[in-house]
Amino acid sequence: MTILLQNAIFGALVGGLYGVAAVGLALAFGVLKMLNVSHGELIMLGGYLSFWLFTLWGVDPFLSLALTAPALFLVGAVLYQGLFSRLIRFPDEEKLKSSILIGFGLALILQTLAILAWQADERAITTAYTGQVLRLGTLVVPISRLAAFALGFVALGGLHLFLSRTDSGRAIRATAEDWQAASLMGIPVRRTYLYAFGLGSALAGVSGTLVSIGDAISPSIGLSWTLKALIVVVLAGLGSIFGTFVAGVLLGIVESISAFLLGGVYREVVGLVLFLLILSVRPAGLFGRN
Repeated sequence: MTILLQNAIFGALVGGLYGVAAVGLALAFGVLKMLNVSHGELIMLGGYLSFWLFTLWGVDPFLSLALTAPALFLVGAVLYQGLFSRLIRFPDEEKLKSSILIGFGLALILQTLAILAWQADERAITTAYTGQVLRLGTLVVPISRLAAFALGFVALGGLHLFLSRTDSGRAIRATAEDWQAASLMGIPVRRTYLYAFGLGSALAGVSGTLVSIGDAISPSIGLSWTLKALIVVVLAGLGSIFGTFVAGVLLGIVESISAFLLGGVYREVVGLVLFLLILSVRPAGLFGRN
């Protein structure tokens, strides 16, 4: 039972990263009705940015969040203006299909550029507190992963406050509900789309930094993180930031326990089975609005 609980703790800490990554993807999809399948590559860029800030200038990865989030916001804004903004006037179905195609192409380009710039080697951040643990009886909790989990939760709390308490945040929510009505009410819809896509990219930067603290990063990690984020978004459903975070934690726990009980080869399979079971019972997701 102790080993099972230990695996559940590890799974929850990893699942928190799934949740943060998924919220960034869900924000852009919920507002723009576009699916950016290059989201994982933005996470990869955020991880590399934190790695090089630490390696070259000794910036602690947690402090580097103050730089990676704005930097990825700007990257997202440029990508939106250059590629995705042209899809705004398309019908939702065509917009979705076209955004997926653009995202796949962008993912390949970003991955190739990362290989050319940094080679395909895995990189890891090793700080003075790497390997330190918090002991709770017979259980151990890695301090770096616990701090990453807490900061991810705080970042989502800040996003919730922004969306619910500021004019720009309320404009994003209104545009997600009905962009035509929002436009009639004087909301600058095009600028709101840009902010929403940029915020989703900024959250990808946050995710990349948190991932680099506990795991190795390489140009190839993008696809796996995009898939995890997609699974969590569908599990949670649209409409709840913290619901998406909880769904990510749930997926992490299930994957970790299944890997312990059944073996590592079944880790991904069990997560997908959970995905199918929940969809069969609640097509709108655990926290989505029917």
